[in-house]
Amino acid sequence: MAIEFGHARFVWNWALETRTEAYQEHGESLNTIRLSRKLTAMKKAEYPWLSEATAGCHTQKLRDQDTAFRNFFAGRARYPRFKSRHHTQSVRYQLDQRHVAKNFNAESKWLKLPKLGALKLKWSRKINGIPKMVTVSKDPCGRYFASMACEVEILPLPAKRNAVGVDVGIKDVVITSEGYKSGAPKYTYRYARQLKMAQRRLSSKKKGSQRRRRQQVHVARIHARIKDSRRDFLHQQSNRLINENQVIGLEDLNIKGMLRNQRLSKAIADCGLYELRRQIEYKAAWYGRDVLIVDRWAPTSKTCSACGALQESMPLKVRDWVCECGAVHDRDINAAQNVLFFGTAGSAGTSKARGAVKTPRAVA
Repeated sequence: MAIEFGHARFVWNWALETRTEAYQEHGESLNTIRLSRKLTAMKKAEYPWLSEATAGCHTQKLRDQDTAFRNFFAGRARYPRFKSRHHTQSVRYQLDQRHVAKNFNAESKWLKLPKLGALKLKWSRKINGIPKMVTVSKDPCGRYFASMACEVEILPLPAKRNAVGVDVGIKDVVITSEGYKSGAPKYTYRYARQLKMAQRRLSSKKKGSQRRRRQQVHVARIHARIKDSRRDFLHQQSNRLINENQVIGLEDLNIKGMLRNQRLSKAIADCGLYELRRQIEYKAAWYGRDVLIVDRWAPTSKTCSACGALQESMPLKVRDWVCECGAVHDRDINAAQNVLFFGTAGSAGTSKARGAVKTPRAVA
């Protein structure tokens, strides 16, 4: 497996360097086809050892780099970077549909891949559909994963007649207009002591030594535990919202700007707010739900959800407040109710929204 990872990493770095030099020196843009031809010639001349690994994995890395550059030019990502042996490693195999029945067996828990033979796996879920691609990856803490891309028909969930507004925060990651509060597990704070001691021991190890490498793996395992716990929590919350509601209203928050807050950046990052929205959007597209995005400048916290009165200010320390009309509000639930109102009613131009809300749009 190390040979496959090393060759794929070499192909990525070589292709990135070749693309960069071609553009800087000649203004030339190279694509996967031209790079693939160059790579084939290199295997016969300069680097014959590249033939030790699966050729399909090299092609997939070139395609991945094409995707990375498309994201860069579209403004969705930064310029692709060189890959290191100490970070996550991955290779992707395209399964031959003529022999997929022989190479893939979910009952006996094994998977046969080119030049690797039969791999015994521990399945995390039942495989449905027709397997097309297999990605084998290794994370920094030494765990191996095999993820499959399958052709499967996703059926929409039964339609419902309700809608819910969702507000997000630090004390409670998810707050709905119906009064539900998810709480905040705060996994980073939960493992802070372990992480602090592990990083302190890491800093005292000699660079390049085996003890330092082992300690790096120990630190990576703690980070992996935090990441996996947070992801599981967010999946639970997004599944609950998708299963119970037909229309979900969300606020278009500037997460990158929020992370510039020096006092709250760690707590905001620990909540995974961007990942929560991403999960809700793609699951809604799968299961036939509608997502409405409310403009980030809408006064959801300062507006009374009962009478529409707009307060002049609403500091973060104010968690409960009473309106002039006599309504008693929980700050977060009131904000979620306003998110639902702004999203479903499209109140741009009314006195309640003060024209601060964009026309709602469905997120695919």
